[in-house]
Amino acid sequence: MKKKEAIKTILREFHLRKDFEVKKRELELPIESGKIVTLIGARRSGKSSLFYDIINRLSKKISKELIVFINFEDERLDLSLEELDLILQSYLELYPTHSLEECYFFFDEIQNIKGWEKFARRLYDTISKNIFVTGSNSKLLSSEIATSLRGRTLTFEVFPLSFREFLNFQKIEIDFYTTKSKALIKSMLERYLQIGGFPELVFLDEKYHLQTLQEYFDVMIFKDLIERYNISNVVALKFFLKRLIASATKELSVNKIYNELKSNGIKIGKNSLYEFLEYAQNIFLAFLLPKYTTKLVNLELGEKKVYSIDMGLNRAIDFSFSNNLGKALEEAVFLELRRAKREIFYFSNKKSECDFLIKEKEGFIPMQVTLFMEEEDTKQREIKGVIEACKEFNSSKGMIITLDLEDEIVVDEIIIKVIPFYKWAIN
Repeated sequence: MKKKEAIKTILREFHLRKDFEVKKRELELPIESGKIVTLIGARRSGKSSLFYDIINRLSKKISKELIVFINFEDERLDLSLEELDLILQSYLELYPTHSLEECYFFFDEIQNIKGWEKFARRLYDTISKNIFVTGSNSKLLSSEIATSLRGRTLTFEVFPLSFREFLNFQKIEIDFYTTKSKALIKSMLERYLQIGGFPELVFLDEKYHLQTLQEYFDVMIFKDLIERYNISNVVALKFFLKRLIASATKELSVNKIYNELKSNGIKIGKNSLYEFLEYAQNIFLAFLLPKYTTKLVNLELGEKKVYSIDMGLNRAIDFSFSNNLGKALEEAVFLELRRAKREIFYFSNKKSECDFLIKEKEGFIPMQVTLFMEEEDTKQREIKGVIEACKEFNSSKGMIITLDLEDEIVVDEIIIKVIPFYKWAIN
């Protein structure tokens, strides 16, 4: 049977290869959790590398032949749900003296198989508790987990590199008290804001950065959206996603994009655009940040700002980002907060705006983001945004994240800490 032979070849190739070369990430996955460990995140953000790290660690404890690794985007595989059992059959034919109960199963991009969760549940309930899966679609995985795999999973989100990881990948010593280290960190921050945090780009020749990021974007469009959701209006989808990226750090207006499409002679309904927006969130291309309100209906349906998965991707898709480090810095702050699973909103009233409201047990911490505060108008605007939000939420402290400035400002007994991004993100 051809499919069995393909699976056997894939398994043997994997078992015969040497350890994977991987860079250590800050997220360390559990090996013996007794749960299905699920990784979700954008393409190329490092999910497979986290798998490789576990496999390397396991290979030091057990025979590599007890590790079953299948990448469902391997072009040699064309399996349906009913054929997933061929993986188990092929393994046992290769290794008749081994027991499936002792095996560790790694399934990469498993969402490509419709109904995969049924197989995973049977495998978990009857054969092995050592199961690891990845996927590039948050809603698909979460909905399947919620129905068939409830109580059986531990889910982790994987993002492109944090700034700390970006430095660690390049073996840059973090020491704020030596002139050389501090200067290098500051130099690396500007590079980080330009190229973003996708791991591959750290070691890639700079002349290939934009092309690589544009190819990431194209793969997301065609593989994660057009193929998965059977989208026929490709022109409207591409236009919408590019406008979505261009709107990063701003309030999003689907109606405005609809009118732009209409004026360009591209026919599509508003409902389809809202579906595109949902799909973009599902594949981790974009995130929506709600404006804070105490009314639940307004929180769900009210104004929202949009952020993308990566500063470098913004620059590759919307060239106006190239010279806008301020927007890139705000993106970087949002991603650090999102990566840390902080509950965040933005604040706006008739008097001022505040970029972020961070919810804490004791209340809210307002936070502004600005590159520089040398100009008095800029300084007063940023301070006003924090003060207004502090007064609104009875908070005695706030923050302003900058590129390099460090200070402490006291206004009306409200303490505002001005912190350079590199110190805030690293600490």
